[in-house]
Amino acid sequence: MDERLKPFETKMDKSFDNMQSEFASIRAGRANPHVLDRITVDYYGTPTPVQQVANVSVPEPRMIQIAPWEPSMVKVIEKALMTSDLGINPTNDGKTIRLVFPELTEERRKELAKDVKKKGENAKVAVRNIRRDANDSFKKLSKSSDISEDEIKDLEDEAQKLTDRFIKQIDEAVAAKSKEILTV
Repeated sequence: MDERLKPFETKMDKSFDNMQSEFASIRAGRANPHVLDRITVDYYGTPTPVQQVANVSVPEPRMIQIAPWEPSMVKVIEKALMTSDLGINPTNDGKTIRLVFPELTEERRKELAKDVKKKGENAKVAVRNIRRDANDSFKKLSKSSDISEDEIKDLEDEAQKLTDRFIKQIDEAVAAKSKEILTV
């Protein structure tokens, strides 16, 4: 692969990784501690991820248990969970907080599968935008230096192959996540 394509491959890789991390935060009927990744709490005036102020565990397939290291954090974490987009009411016993995930309905599964598709489409758009940026930079190269039109064409073909590879990876990831969500 041409060195001039490396930065664009790195950007495409980041788009793919970002989509994967968004997928991790989608709950598929099982308790997954990654659903808490985006939730932050006020810890002495600093927004801090829940995982950094508490021990997060999954004692049962459909339950997440959060044990704050400081008892004063129980209420703060509980409030953050209630105001988040999780849609699950936490229960606490004074020391630990439990999140019990209900079984997903067929309708909710289809909704989540649509959401997964949408996130996949967004990732594809990002990858295609990166390809466009790559092609634009190759065109600028042709104006500013003594690079042949054939070399530009080869670079654009390689950028297209790279794009196709990432689009295929995205489609496979979307299919796998959709299957995981729709499997009861």
